Amino acid sequence: MSKAYKVAVLVGSLRKASINRKLALALTQLAPPSLQMELVEIGELPLYNEDIDISPAPEAYSRFREQLRGADALLFVTPEYNRSMPGAMKNAIDVGSRPYGQSVFAGKPGAVLTASPGAIGGFGANHHLRQSMVFLDVRMMQQPEAYLGGAGKFFDEQGKLDEAIEGLLQKFIDAYAAWVDAHIAG
Repeated sequence: MSKAYKVAVLVGSLRKASINRKLALALTQLAPPSLQMELVEIGELPLYNEDIDISPAPEAYSRFREQLRGADALLFVTPEYNRSMPGAMKNAIDVGSRPYGQSVFAGKPGAVLTASPGAIGGFGANHHLRQSMVFLDVRMMQQPEAYLGGAGKFFDEQGKLDEAIEGLLQKFIDAYAAWVDAHIAG
């Protein structure tokens, strides 16, 4: 393959020092050359409101949609809030899927990784996000599933990633690269 696929990486936590943001950045470092990873910020998006999504749409909506429209694939990295995805992530999905019939998600390969200090690693968020993406015609990677529990221990005080988690992330990103290639080139 001669061209790298552009991957839009959406992080569900808005905290600059969040575990999920750190994991997303680690994935960008571990990604093979076939993936050009770019974090797409979601924190500045106004809550989706059809009344303000008229010509012209808010600049934040337009910028976000263009970033995703230009991506070949999608990667979601998110914590779990109250057994679901954070509100900012759901809002980003709503903004990207509108106006009706103009979703920037449709037809793209995608994957989700969830991480939480809790034991079940964001299982609820992972599946709620998958449910939305399947409805929006995103080809979600089925395996390996990635629910990372105990995420508070993934990084040491200097910010170095634990080797066991790094190995798991490497397997995940390599499988994702194969998934993206199979669904774009194949």
